[in-house]
Amino acid sequence: MRAMSPDELEMRLRQIGANRYHRLHPFHKLLHGGKCTKAQVQAWALNRYYYQAMIPVKDAGLIARCPDSDIRREWRRRLIDHDGERKGEGGIARWLMLTDGLQLDRDYVVSLHGLLPATRFAVDAYVHFVRDKTLLEAIASSLTELFSPEIISERLEGMLNNYDFVSSQTLAYFSQRPPQAERDARFALDYVKANALTAGAQDSVLRALEFKCDVLWAMLDALYHAYVAPGHIPPGAFAPPQGDRQ
Repeated sequence: MRAMSPDELEMRLRQIGANRYHRLHPFHKLLHGGKCTKAQVQAWALNRYYYQAMIPVKDAGLIARCPDSDIRREWRRRLIDHDGERKGEGGIARWLMLTDGLQLDRDYVVSLHGLLPATRFAVDAYVHFVRDKTLLEAIASSLTELFSPEIISERLEGMLNNYDFVSSQTLAYFSQRPPQAERDARFALDYVKANALTAGAQDSVLRALEFKCDVLWAMLDALYHAYVAPGHIPPGAFAPPQGDRQ
């Protein structure tokens, strides 16, 4: 198998996003189309919080084993984006504004007691992937950010137009995220194109992005199974009152 040119590799990566990114998932179609109940939106926000909270843990793990100071400096910006420079700032704080706005108890959200088991397993698998795989694979797994501005645009428009229990303030995470994602995706894509030069390395990059897409898809599979159909909520997971589920 011959090695691809950098532009051919980028085309293959973008094709993975076109075929496998979780904006295609039935749960997101319901969410963005205004078809979710408030309880289903709450369940999504609560479970997604764990993913948001573990992003800086994942990134700190990458930084800790990266020998290149230029990459470490670049990647530190991701920690600041999510953790903020001080308490109450950053992406995690803005996500908690969303869960607050959805009338979820903040202590309950942060405790993680209501997580679906599959959410925990999927997010932890991503953290372990970045910790254990090569630096090239770890960076490549972040390339879902190439596709996030489009899904964020859909989410903002769809949720603001269809749900009276959200506002532009509670959705502040999404309004501020696209320029960060575009910056981060460009750096990661340039790194991958410059360093994945053999057929084997390029294949590992493609598999890394597929893995990350699978993580995000699995999280939505779990949400759909628990809160849409067939509606089997695992013991201990967030369970809204029966009257709030319709």
